[in-house]
Amino acid sequence: MTTYINVQQLRFSWPEGDRVFDGVDVVFSDGRTALVGDNGAGKSTLLRLAAGLLKPESGSITASGLIEYLPQELPLRLGDTVADLLGIAGRRRALAAIEAGDADEAHFDVIGDDWDFLDRSRVALDELGLDHVDFDRTVGTLSGGESMLVGLAGKLVRRPDVLLLDEPSNNLDGSARSRLYQAIRRFGGTLVVVSHDRALLEHVDAVAELYQGRIRVFEGNYSAYEQVILAEQEAAARAVRDAKQDLTRQKKELVAARVQGDKGAASWRRERDRGGTPKIVLNGKKNAGEVSSAKVLNAKLDDVAEARDRLDEAEERLRDDGAINVDLPETSVSTHRDIVILKGLQVNGLYGDGLDLHIRGPERIAITGDNGSGKTTLLRAIADAARVPHGFLTQRLELLDEEASVLDNVRAAAPAADESLLRTRLARFGMRRRAVFQQVGTLSGGQRLRAALARVLSSQPAPQLLMLDEPTNNLDMSSIRQLQQALTAFEGALVVVSHDETFLDGLGLTRRVALERGAGVASDTPVAA
Repeated sequence: MTTYINVQQLRFSWPEGDRVFDGVDVVFSDGRTALVGDNGAGKSTLLRLAAGLLKPESGSITASGLIEYLPQELPLRLGDTVADLLGIAGRRRALAAIEAGDADEAHFDVIGDDWDFLDRSRVALDELGLDHVDFDRTVGTLSGGESMLVGLAGKLVRRPDVLLLDEPSNNLDGSARSRLYQAIRRFGGTLVVVSHDRALLEHVDAVAELYQGRIRVFEGNYSAYEQVILAEQEAAARAVRDAKQDLTRQKKELVAARVQGDKGAASWRRERDRGGTPKIVLNGKKNAGEVSSAKVLNAKLDDVAEARDRLDEAEERLRDDGAINVDLPETSVSTHRDIVILKGLQVNGLYGDGLDLHIRGPERIAITGDNGSGKTTLLRAIADAARVPHGFLTQRLELLDEEASVLDNVRAAAPAADESLLRTRLARFGMRRRAVFQQVGTLSGGQRLRAALARVLSSQPAPQLLMLDEPTNNLDMSSIRQLQQALTAFEGALVVVSHDETFLDGLGLTRRVALERGAGVASDTPVAA
């Protein structure tokens, strides 16, 4: 059976009046489609509309067969069991009653024709690497990543025709992500996934881009989509350059036409002042000259207006890359400076016989490992042992005061700096004019990251060691690229915990430290330049 989601003339606004969609049309066909776009573009909203959790103002969303939706945040109650999260708890109780000899018809109604649900549930868990998780285990004992995988298993057990996934790889370690990718590849219907996980995005058949309220579908994976956008932007940049040159030329020709008209008027005045030319002839020449000059000027004014319109149209096609420009030489550190020395670190048995770590100079280190191996704990230990000024961006960016403005947050880190300097710094992070007065609690994920980076890197004294814990979680792809750009320009020591290998590969790493739960450092290897 062919599966699909068909969106026609969709209109939707939030109760406070913010318009999200205004006449959107798109068809998601058989196969795997990534839905991409900046934070706030409406990706999650579209999934919720397709799942029937929100109602459009007008337009329609139709789909084939059964739809299942896995949100970013699962509605978990700590007392619930894995069976509850899988959606099989009621059927399991009914089956147990039947096996115990209770022939109540209600039990058979609960199970219906789905007699193999337990086997399918066990297979779904096993394929996602959860063979150690039994049905009676409470969700409160699961990690965030395990809960997400159990939730996905529950959706797969229902054998949906359409599967909607919203950031499914958040909180998953490397091995869990690999199993997620396999599950996505195995799915046989229509799958739409919102994700910033670059590796996941390479496993899709198409990319649907949500940009400025419209959706375009590109065949191929994310790399293919990037190539198309890059080619379009290069063409747009050339069009802007050509349009600017044309506008400059048209303006020069307009000035020349005005000068020529002035020369004609001056020539007529000289002839009049010399005398000897009949008045009727003079007036005829004047009128003819003025008409001719006016025609030329009007034509040139039209040319300038058309050139300006072409420039405006070309600039509309050119996207703002939102670049972050970091220029903080005071963050640089000597290659011989000891940044951190840890010897025999022990924390709740995480690191076996003890963990040793020596960071010297402007090293750029990735800390990797499965969930529970002690990555975040190690970052905290590094912060405590740092021998230089340092900044630490946690997963939730707790350093930000949610109630204060962006400017006040940065001012708190650099109280001696004047406001003009702080605003100049914020501008380098893409936060200008009214944005600096915006309350942090109202910012998108990408904006929050910019504000946090600006605060940390504007601190007095400036940090010579920067630590980041899963910084790409909940960021859109453009924000991730901007973060890479900013971190590449940072001149101090850098330590990053991330499961996003594509992100790490773009940081110019000099070293990788892999952790193993209960054993400490499994490997500590330099990265070839």
